[in-house]
Amino acid sequence: MSNRINVKTSNTEQVFWVALGSLSTLGLSIVSAAILSRYLDKAEYGTYKQILYVYTTLLIVFSAGLPRVYAYFLPRYNLNEGKAIVWKISKVLFLAGVLFSVFLFLFSGCIADLLKNERLEYGLKVFSPMPMLLLPTLGIEGIFSTYKKTLFLAIYNTLSRLLMLVFIVVPVILINANYIIAIYGWLIASLIIFVMTYFFKGIPFKGVESKEAKLELKEILAYSLPLVFASFWGIAIKAADEFYISRFFGANVFAEFSNGFIELPLVSMITTSTSVVLMPVFSRVIHENKGVEELVVTWKSVLNKSAMIIYPIVVFFMFFSTQVMVIMYSDVYFESGKYFRINMILNFFNIIIFFPLMLSLGATKFYSGLHAFIAILAWIGGYLIMIIFNNPISLAIFSVSLSILKVMIALVYVSKRLEIKVYELFPVFQMLKIILHTCLVMFTVTFFLKIVVIENSLMHLIVAGLLYAILVLMTGRFLKLNYLEFLYPLINKIKKNG
Repeated sequence: MSNRINVKTSNTEQVFWVALGSLSTLGLSIVSAAILSRYLDKAEYGTYKQILYVYTTLLIVFSAGLPRVYAYFLPRYNLNEGKAIVWKISKVLFLAGVLFSVFLFLFSGCIADLLKNERLEYGLKVFSPMPMLLLPTLGIEGIFSTYKKTLFLAIYNTLSRLLMLVFIVVPVILINANYIIAIYGWLIASLIIFVMTYFFKGIPFKGVESKEAKLELKEILAYSLPLVFASFWGIAIKAADEFYISRFFGANVFAEFSNGFIELPLVSMITTSTSVVLMPVFSRVIHENKGVEELVVTWKSVLNKSAMIIYPIVVFFMFFSTQVMVIMYSDVYFESGKYFRINMILNFFNIIIFFPLMLSLGATKFYSGLHAFIAILAWIGGYLIMIIFNNPISLAIFSVSLSILKVMIALVYVSKRLEIKVYELFPVFQMLKIILHTCLVMFTVTFFLKIVVIENSLMHLIVAGLLYAILVLMTGRFLKLNYLEFLYPLINKIKKNG
């Protein structure tokens, strides 16, 4: 087997498999939450969710940003050296998991007191072995995306979530509706996944003899630790909106805000999957010093395909934001539609996934500093917005504006590092054409539905969606907008294998 990395596989195909794995993960997570919330009483389910909250919060500290280093370092080394790097990082993650487990066991009482839930102490003690099993499983997407084997990532994600679903939910249904039973099931599933992960991690290196890589732990941590601080600042940014809404306007408005001020799961799934695939591609191009042209061509191609998929969806949900919120949460959450529409504006900008490009340049300190700057603005600016306008809608607009500012600052930084103009980084004309086209189609659809009145809200939305999709695909041809272009590499792959 060659020690070089296969770079011939289509990026679109790789994104598809990552997205498919994410979709299965999301679906199984929703099913699991839906079942547990019905079988466990509120106190039991609340304690279970608190354990998840404690784990995910502390995970930022104990994982030390290590899961993200695979996609940065692996493309810079040969395959046999990559094998040594993977096992080195896996060992560090396991040791970090052991420390995490010990911390949870020893400080479970303090955490329970802090969150004012007595039963949480015992739950955390039972849960405490979990981190040393779960931490070594993190970052596997960076390995498979580097070696263009994301099909295995889709299989891995589906299998692991399916195991979680079976071992957590089934005992709760058949044995006892108790959150401790759910945790025991999770422990068993985690042990199986722990073993399964080491098998999957070895797939790209099958038949490859390991060779020691000249990569020191201090070099790895110098790259990863700023990402930890960036995560903290990210939490601070999100917390600012929630704090001011809750403090100034109370529980009712907070409920409307929290339900409506969300991102479409499909959008985040596409952008996250794209980031996973592009990170090792950009890291390799920059490391091998192949020049800016190849990087920019790849970047613009990905942005174009992402806009083709995401923009039509965003435009549709912007027009029907209120109906979507009412269908999801009932008439009580009519006001949530305003927050949903405002947050949709961000989706026109956050397809510009600067994260993989910036991290491929090794700019983790700047990335962390950028989040710190936005967090400070969020808290100071949010307070001023409350004093001046005293309006939750104003705060939502301010929050989205800050997120757009973050994207713009990142773009300026990247353009300076690459020594090109900002506008050269993305196909502005093409993106504007997609927005204009889909908006015109949407106006046509809404005009038609005013003539043909459909009383049922869900049926109204379905008819609108079908009519919109047909018109977008049909009229797009006249503007040379092929919205199904992203499917071509997959169709060609199927034909070739067939």
